[in-house]
Amino acid sequence: MVSAFGSTCSSDYQIRIIDSFAYLGFKGDIDLKNPEVTFGVLEDYGLDSVPPLEPFMIYFGRLIASGNRDLIQTFNLKKRKYIGNTSMDAELSLIMANQALAVPGKLIYDPFVGTGSFLFTCAQFGSFTMGSDIDGRQIRGQTDRSVKSNVEQYHLQGKVLDTLVFDICHHPWRDNLWFDAIVTDPPYGVRAGAKTLGRKNPTKRPLTIDGTHEGKDYYPPTKPYEMSEVLSDLLEFAARFLVLGGRLVYWLPTLVDEYSSSDLPEHSSMRLVSNSEQNFGQWSRRLVTMEKFKDNIIGERTNIHNVRGVDNLSSVYKKNDVNSNEAETTNTKEKKKPGHYLFREKYFSSKSDKKQIWTRNKDQNRDDDTDNTT
Repeated sequence: MVSAFGSTCSSDYQIRIIDSFAYLGFKGDIDLKNPEVTFGVLEDYGLDSVPPLEPFMIYFGRLIASGNRDLIQTFNLKKRKYIGNTSMDAELSLIMANQALAVPGKLIYDPFVGTGSFLFTCAQFGSFTMGSDIDGRQIRGQTDRSVKSNVEQYHLQGKVLDTLVFDICHHPWRDNLWFDAIVTDPPYGVRAGAKTLGRKNPTKRPLTIDGTHEGKDYYPPTKPYEMSEVLSDLLEFAARFLVLGGRLVYWLPTLVDEYSSSDLPEHSSMRLVSNSEQNFGQWSRRLVTMEKFKDNIIGERTNIHNVRGVDNLSSVYKKNDVNSNEAETTNTKEKKKPGHYLFREKYFSSKSDKKQIWTRNKDQNRDDDTDNTT
């Protein structure tokens, strides 16, 4: 096989290169469909738009294994029967499955399963997968389109074990080392906001039906789930339920200007394996992979840099009775918050500011036109 990076090889050129190896004395039949051995000549022409006449480097080697890039098309969202607003891109889902070291026999869990993208890609590599979500509507979908219909589409009935409906903060798992990996995309509020069971106003009396919550049409109340708390709970869950050597793979949204490497949540039982960025301009999301390397100590908390002890939602969801001068004095004493702190509010605030600037410029141009007409 003759191929090139940064250029192309004509068929005549490929044949000429192949014939140049005649001195090696290879004997035997040539089988292009099912060869016993495949050799490759790879020419590197660099990254310039106009390739040079000669390659910078030529590599020669024997084919050991082929990649699985064809799986990107297999799990392409455009071909999938059931998707949602937050369904993860196929290539990124496959990368996360690789980061989680998905192989046959492992059990992999997604606590924010949504429409189940990670269940399919991890199961494709032989792992058993299962997921849960506080919102069962995404899992159930419609009559003929649901997570179940996707499982059938990809013929993964023996690998995707189940999808459950519960709040990860109030889960039913018994204490045990269950999972070989946790692969997830925590909701950060751009397309779907994170929720947890509870009331925004904790002083409000709960509704009961004959002293219980067992009414047929009863739905438990939920409250916003701030991003910093989501990550704290996720790391503590991973430290508690991952086997030794198990991996946590998740996305961390952050504002580019406010991000620093110290923003990543830490836990004494977990160590960082990789941290990669997908940039969208003013904001980005980081693919974080962590590994459990020692037993978890019961009661030990995640270190998220003095964020968890603060009432994160007070300034957003409750009335603030403190005057602006007092608030400014208080804020100067607080430590720097991580780039993902109150991410949803910052994200939509920046969008609103852009819209206001655009509207103001449009009005200004209209005024200028009026003056010129006059």
